[in-house]
Amino acid sequence: MPPAVVLLSGGLDSATTLAIARSDGYACHCLSVDYGQRHRAELDAAGRVARALGAVEHRTIAFDLTSFGGSALTDTSIDVPIDGAQSGIPVTYVPARNTIFLSFALAYAEVRGAADIFFGANAVDYSGYPDCRPEYMRAFEALANLATKAAVGGTRLTLHTPLIDASKAAIIRRGIGLGVDYALTVSCYQATPEGLACGRCDSCRLRRAGFEGAGVPDPTRYA
Repeated sequence: MPPAVVLLSGGLDSATTLAIARSDGYACHCLSVDYGQRHRAELDAAGRVARALGAVEHRTIAFDLTSFGGSALTDTSIDVPIDGAQSGIPVTYVPARNTIFLSFALAYAEVRGAADIFFGANAVDYSGYPDCRPEYMRAFEALANLATKAAVGGTRLTLHTPLIDASKAAIIRRGIGLGVDYALTVSCYQATPEGLACGRCDSCRLRRAGFEGAGVPDPTRYA
């Protein structure tokens, strides 16, 4: 089984991505980032998901983005939107977050001798984040193949984004087919310490609509 690095947030999309990587025959080294987000419930969920889906390794690294703020997820003085009536890029966008996460994954992949990174980014049912777009993913992959010792030595890195053009309902149906237990995951932007979801933020609304669209019961625990 060739090694692969899987970015694992603890949410629905990253859990599905891990299941896909496993089903494709990869030995999965999961990486989560404690970046100062509003709650640790998603990090706890990442650990549960990694164990349940057979990751060979799961690491959580700390990188404090609250030093910069600029997002409702890293600055508690900025309210998480709950009315759904936003225009433009929402305040839950975390500046440069995906670039930072992918850079960590790239370093981890080099150390593990992995030529593959899996990332659960989605450009359909998402909140308009610019670093979730397919053209961004292609650009980062091109960067990775210029910037590393492995690439210079002839090992080309591939950035897999298997969910990039899938609806939330399609993601859920695929994950259920691969044995994902979505009750283990946490997607809410402002979950309680116990992992209970608010049911009102953008992430909760997208998640709930996904289960409705997939025609399966929603296992999310709501506050």
